[in-house]
Amino acid sequence: MSELTFTPVIGIEIHIRLKSDSKLFCSCSTNTDAPANTNICPVCMGLPGTLPRLNHRVVEQGMLAGFALNCGIRPKSLFFRKSYFYPDLPKGHQVSQCDLPITTSGYIEVHDDNGNLKKIRVHHLHLEEDVGSLHHSASDGRLEGADTSYVDYNRSGTPLAEIVSEPDVASAREAVEYVTTLRRRVIYSGASDVELEKGMMRFDANVSMKCSDGRWGKKVEVKNMNSFKALERAIEFEIKRQKKLMLAGEDVMQETRHWNDAKGITSPSRVKESYRKFIVEPDLPPLYISQEWIDRMRAKMPEMPDVRADRYVNEMGVPREVADFLTDDKNLADYFEACVKAGAKPVRAAHWIRTEVLRVLNEKQLKISDFHFKPEVLTDLVTRVDEGKLSTTQGKEVFDYMIANSVSIDDAVKSLNITEGGVAGNALSEIIEAVLKANPDVLEEIKSGKDKKGKKLKFLQGLVMKESKGQAKPQEVAEAIAEAVK
Repeated sequence: MSELTFTPVIGIEIHIRLKSDSKLFCSCSTNTDAPANTNICPVCMGLPGTLPRLNHRVVEQGMLAGFALNCGIRPKSLFFRKSYFYPDLPKGHQVSQCDLPITTSGYIEVHDDNGNLKKIRVHHLHLEEDVGSLHHSASDGRLEGADTSYVDYNRSGTPLAEIVSEPDVASAREAVEYVTTLRRRVIYSGASDVELEKGMMRFDANVSMKCSDGRWGKKVEVKNMNSFKALERAIEFEIKRQKKLMLAGEDVMQETRHWNDAKGITSPSRVKESYRKFIVEPDLPPLYISQEWIDRMRAKMPEMPDVRADRYVNEMGVPREVADFLTDDKNLADYFEACVKAGAKPVRAAHWIRTEVLRVLNEKQLKISDFHFKPEVLTDLVTRVDEGKLSTTQGKEVFDYMIANSVSIDDAVKSLNITEGGVAGNALSEIIEAVLKANPDVLEEIKSGKDKKGKKLKFLQGLVMKESKGQAKPQEVAEAIAEAVK
């Protein structure tokens, strides 16, 4: 009997907080960092007699996010009441579009584990309100064993986009590429800042296993992942757990499991069950979206990051790794393109931004949008390096001096006593002559043919470069010394 093989079948559900100053159905602030239970009102608390009013901006943000996922927009969608009991759900139900969402199906392209391009289908994106948040007194933050639990409703009613994929993901690595690509696209669309550290993106993974003998394991939903690493580790653990059960001939229970990041394991949370009540929201009319509105929002969509990276690679010759780095931040990519537009060679500008600019941003803890060094100035600097007016080392010295002192390139060059174009001609000859006179023993060893590996010759070249303060061109120095020692 041939050895059994297992194929993971994975679907990803993602919640993303949309960019809006007010909640989905009321005017309360979406600032969840405010003191507990201060950004609440009768509407988001679900008090009797209150009526929700749909936030127009959130609808537009949902459309932009949908476009980023290659989805279409439905002309008519509905909100529903998804009823279940939980302490952080003040209304006793969550208002969600789940059954008739704002978008039709779409897709995200990723690479499979063999490096081939594949599509992960997006079933839909729908709008819904977030719930509140629980705070427990136990040190591990879990409900079990806590002396006291508190509910903060500031988050309740904040607008979310839930994005549901088809079960097309085949590995933990694919899952991470899918969510990272999706996140970058949504950020570019302007629908959300998707800051992970602020909880703006949360993941659930539905994992099951298909065995080569025809058996299918039941679907398990894994919750509580809020980082790419946690998502990857949780899926890898669940694949191993389910495979072990199936190899032993045991059934995989259909359930919801909690990811414990500290222990690196999933643990049972509850048996999967249907919601007790699921009805059309009676206080909200159907959402109608005109074609004119759709066209107007689609016109706002920028070039997507993966498309942009392909253009950098195919049209500008930028290495793939560098192109992916630049396009990870839209503002950084805009800065790069401004340099190219000003006349910088793309590959040179890309490498300077990735190394020197990024170094300064990290040191000063700045975003590129706060960087005072204009693209036109960086272009002038790297062009001087390209044209040989400054060596790469000199260019970096000038760059650092300009950053530290807020001066122009010319002022920096003057202050650093740099000779543009480098040391050459008679000036270089004088330096070489002085170095040779100061090292007669080295010169004699070279002339006698004992310097078989050229170490002494390189020693002299180093001395000349030092005396020229790095302003001589290495190739010219090498050629001039070789001629002088004949």
